[in-house]
Amino acid sequence: MTATTRGQLDFAVVIPTIGRSSLAHLISLVDGIPAPALIVVADDRRDPSADLPLPKTRAPLLLVHSYGRGPAAARNAGWRATESEWVAFLDDDVVPAADWCAQLVRDLQDRPPNVGACQAWLHVPRPAGKRPTDEQRRTTGLVGAQWITADMAYRRSALIATGGFDERFPRAFREDADLGLRTIRAGYSIVWGDRVTTHPLISRGGWRSSLRAQAGNADNALMRAKYGRDWRGMTGAGRGRTAVHILTLACAVAALAALAARRPRIACAAGAGWTFLTAEFALERILPGPRTAREIGTMAITSAAIPPLSVSHRLRGEWAVRQVSRRPPKPDQRPRAVLFDRDGTLIKNVPYLADPGHVQPVPGAGQTLAALRRNGIPVGVVSNQSGVARGLITPAQLESVNARVDSLLGPFDTWQVCTHQPSDGCSCRKPASGMVAAAAGALGLSAEDCVLIGDTGADVDAALTAGARAVLIPTTETLPSEVDRAAVVASVAPNLTAAVRQLVGRLG
Repeated sequence: MTATTRGQLDFAVVIPTIGRSSLAHLISLVDGIPAPALIVVADDRRDPSADLPLPKTRAPLLLVHSYGRGPAAARNAGWRATESEWVAFLDDDVVPAADWCAQLVRDLQDRPPNVGACQAWLHVPRPAGKRPTDEQRRTTGLVGAQWITADMAYRRSALIATGGFDERFPRAFREDADLGLRTIRAGYSIVWGDRVTTHPLISRGGWRSSLRAQAGNADNALMRAKYGRDWRGMTGAGRGRTAVHILTLACAVAALAALAARRPRIACAAGAGWTFLTAEFALERILPGPRTAREIGTMAITSAAIPPLSVSHRLRGEWAVRQVSRRPPKPDQRPRAVLFDRDGTLIKNVPYLADPGHVQPVPGAGQTLAALRRNGIPVGVVSNQSGVARGLITPAQLESVNARVDSLLGPFDTWQVCTHQPSDGCSCRKPASGMVAAAAGALGLSAEDCVLIGDTGADVDAALTAGARAVLIPTTETLPSEVDRAAVVASVAPNLTAAVRQLVGRLG
């Protein structure tokens, strides 16, 4: 067990968010005693230009961005920005207990190394004096469900071993079950803790919510592709209705085809099958509910619409899985641009370098960059320079050093420099993804088209958070844990020339 200098369990808290109003209250609840080593808010809004209402905290608070790529990407961006032994994930709409931090520490304290995760119990309050609606029952179904990340703590070693959440799951539906299953397969166990967290019973989606929920069937296709037919049994997902929905849709199609062919008996038989299956599905949803006129009408309409929607989303998911399997894997694709960290990667690292005369390129940097340019591959620099904010170097000195780098190794197609210090909580400083995204935008590319080469875990995390690839070149100052993690989630190379050759082959 790793402890902080204060003798506490070393844990961080990651909260993915889309900007819900409950976020500030949640942060204040987890900013408790014992204090987390770090609270990370992973902003998954597509446009993070509007500020989030983040409260002041006693524990360090870090804001990272995943730019609308989904909860899996947001959670990955969050945990990769931490260094703690345990990472606790909380959804932004849950309400933990006032002493949640103390409960979490009791749940995690002295767990043997084979325990990879610890899950909380969820409490969903039922509506007073009435039966829950169909939408509300989907929320109450979270009670007792295994591996859901509404409140789930993972050991860092388990996240490294599995690579974290699979970002091919774009919505909060199966990504947590997938990670849980991969954690078990990696040799870890997942245990239940004693802490209890409340998930409010909130109706947000209106009568169309059940229709929108059918998009999750595309994720079911990915689960089947990864784990086979028995994936539901492996993850405790329960029985699905896909086969029944296919039969219902087949009856409807057969009835319409028979009518068009003027085969009334076949049309009547197929229509009767559709009517029976749709009525059975509607009753299954109506009987447990409040049975108001509005709810009955909603269930009747949506029960007819769900089978074709469910099947179409499942087919879309199956098609996407097969298309991806036919493409060459992304790590083998030639990048359209290569981005570099400055200190320790392109030039020898001198802390808070202020004198242009001390700029010294690393061996092979000039030849490698020249070869990339000859082959039409844009190059850029992405560099943290907190010495400006700390008052250790001036903006003019930074500009003169960068000009010297440009004269020795340039020209570079884009320069992205962050002059903030860590406590500023900016979105540009690595491991945040802002500079990587900005560099890609300046080159007219998406982050997925780029690779970032650097010498620290922050470089790797910034690239992965933005959706780019990463290669780590370890130096004497690179932490062993950063090398271990990069070997799982990115790539590791011994030097700059080897890193570029690994990405694009021999350039001549």
